[in-house]
Amino acid sequence: MKTDALVNAVGSILLGKQQQVRLAICCLLARGHLLIEDLPGVGKTTLAQALMRVTGLDYQRIQFTSDLLPADVLGVSIFDRREGGFQFHNGPIFTQLLLVDEINRASPKTQSALLEAMAEFQVTVEGKTRP
Repeated sequence: MKTDALVNAVGSILLGKQQQVRLAICCLLARGHLLIEDLPGVGKTTLAQALMRVTGLDYQRIQFTSDLLPADVLGVSIFDRREGGFQFHNGPIFTQLLLVDEINRASPKTQSALLEAMAEFQVTVEGKTRP
């Protein structure tokens, strides 16, 4: 079965966590979200990076801090003198696999920006909705 091969591939990178790997793959296949709470140094980031490697998905990581702004997650329009207008630059939310570290440290507005993307698979930036 293909999922067993995926579990084994991730399991060769993250040793001794077969059940956690299976659950993470189930979440990924269901297009869901996974909240991992554990002690520092037990492989949470390694799990996300291993999933990215074996699946070939685009991967981004955001370290949430109290000074992080919604634009740091979603992206921002920057004026381009050559084009004579604003160009939108995607934030890290525009990826296939996103690892958000320390979500509880972010401001409510920044958390809200992330939650819109999680719930609706879209974000609203500068009045424009982007998938």
